[in-house]
Amino acid sequence: MIVVTHALPVNVEGEPKLDRAAVWAGLVLKANNALPFVPSMTYCEVTERYSDTIFDRDIDFRGDRFTERIMLEEPHRVTFTRIAGPVLGTIANEIEGPDDDLKLRFSFALIVAGVEGGSDREQEYADSMTGDYLKAVAATLNAMRRIAEGASAVSA
Repeated sequence: MIVVTHALPVNVEGEPKLDRAAVWAGLVLKANNALPFVPSMTYCEVTERYSDTIFDRDIDFRGDRFTERIMLEEPHRVTFTRIAGPVLGTIANEIEGPDDDLKLRFSFALIVAGVEGGSDREQEYADSMTGDYLKAVAATLNAMRRIAEGASAVSA
């Protein structure tokens, strides 16, 4: 099993400042349509809604098709549980820290079909996934900043 967790600061010098509500709104947008947020994803469609906070979506990520069950846990966590596809497990995006030092943490615990746990092949996959997810979290924060920047320009 591949287990990784990493947190990035939400607010950095020279970028639009995001509050907790803006980060949460961005995570909800990402859960419903990740294409503007995740560069390695080429398809994303919600396929079934069970409630306002639980739904399924199909995605194409790194050339593979997955079905994910999404759970929105306002105001701090979105959980993506892979229920179909060649890599199963759980991915979480969490807002952490005090308002003046927000962080966006991503964590995943994944099992790759046909790959032995603890093998060199699993480690190679883990390394490439970690790189992709770091890029996805950075892209997510950048997309949220652009949304905030656009909202500021509209209200000005």
